Amino acid sequence: MCIRDRHQFSFPVSVTGALAVCALALGGCESVEPSASAGGVEKLRAVVQERYPFDADSFTQGLEVAPDGTLLVGTGQEGQSRLYRRTLENAEPELASVDLDPQFFGEGITQVGDSVWQLTWQDGLAMRRDADTLEETDRATYDGEGWGLCARQDELIFSNGSAELRRLDPETFAERERFTVTADGTPVAGLNELECVGDAVYANVFTTTDIVRIDAATGEVTALIDASAIPNNAEDDPNNVLNGIAHLPETDEFLLTGKRWPDMYRVTFEPAE
Repeated sequence: MCIRDRHQFSFPVSVTGALAVCALALGGCESVEPSASAGGVEKLRAVVQERYPFDADSFTQGLEVAPDGTLLVGTGQEGQSRLYRRTLENAEPELASVDLDPQFFGEGITQVGDSVWQLTWQDGLAMRRDADTLEETDRATYDGEGWGLCARQDELIFSNGSAELRRLDPETFAERERFTVTADGTPVAGLNELECVGDAVYANVFTTTDIVRIDAATGEVTALIDASAIPNNAEDDPNNVLNGIAHLPETDEFLLTGKRWPDMYRVTFEPAE
């Protein structure tokens, strides 16, 4: 089943060890098991190394470790969306916080130099903020929905929940091109929260416990990461899915959390058994 409403749905879709591929325009879905031998898709699993307190009130849409080592968190829901900064180890006290205007539904975030870009879901609006104060300094527009965002080298990578990613100018937010993410030649839909690491883009696959590692140059999926072993203490609500991935600089470790999760996890991605 395809979930047509990005944020409210009747039950969660779980994909274990498979990629959720939704042909939204045709109204159909299929699960594709990538073959490591045929397509070179590496199969990994997320292994918890440490747990940190998070925020059960945060409808997490974006997660990123800032250059100074603090944690940036962007949240969603109209009337509840905000951007805040905290330390890795402690949820309180927050170091800075700004609320979005009540009509906006906050989405993905990323820091570029001394600025932080923050998306909105259906308003076609990106807000540029001062990285220290988080106060808004500028705005830019884009077509369609905004979901995830990350920065690499001289570009931003932008997702809208489909199998297509966009390359944007990091200063002006102007679109440069679009490319399709595929696994063994099959488009991979549901790309959500993003994290850019070197030549790769990591993406949550919406409503699942899967993460894909994508070659940023070609759009080809190079690894499927099974995060189903990560405890979800907020699973009583089907909206509270895995959504939040941040790389810890100078390591091979990541932070994972989800919408309204009370915990965040430092993990490694290791070969699946």
